[in-house]
Amino acid sequence: MAHKTSIILVIFIIISLSAFSVCQADIYKYVDADGVIHITNVPTDTNIPYVLVLREKRVIIELKGDTRNYEDLIVKASDRYRIDPALVKAVIKAESNFNHRAVSPVGARGLMQLMPATAAMLRVEDSFHPENNIEGGVRYLRYLMDLFNGNLSLALAAYNAGENTVIRYNNRIPPYRETQTYVRRVLSYYDKFSSAKRTP
Repeated sequence: MAHKTSIILVIFIIISLSAFSVCQADIYKYVDADGVIHITNVPTDTNIPYVLVLREKRVIIELKGDTRNYEDLIVKASDRYRIDPALVKAVIKAESNFNHRAVSPVGARGLMQLMPATAAMLRVEDSFHPENNIEGGVRYLRYLMDLFNGNLSLALAAYNAGENTVIRYNNRIPPYRETQTYVRRVLSYYDKFSSAKRTP
């Protein structure tokens, strides 16, 4: 009876979360040996077979913008932190589609979608200010590239899911579909921006 009650509770939680127009995070669950159902938005144990039961709906507000509007700012920050400008453009394209007023459901802001805590750590006072946002985002990319010894895929995974998450998964891309898709998307954009740069 307790197990059935747990299942009903889980279903209720999922339905309740689904009722929101924008869900705030992916939801995972697993059932332990005693039949107890555990729910989390951040799987922390790689030995536990978590199952994704609800995916976050990500939206970006006002997806308009043009890379040419920020070319000088991107090049300036890229030169300072030794990051390829094409990579910065790829991240911005994936994060905000070059809309400096973009806001994600979880509160990430601006061109490079800085979370408030990350922006505070980087001393970015106004995440909607293009120059400040790009400066902070590129500096964070440089930090992640150094942290993961130049491994671009891991740095991008950390940009999306957090550096501690990547470390927790033994310096591998976390098994989250959103993060894996994000890394592939940025790398694809990176290739396109790099190719455009080489085109006379």
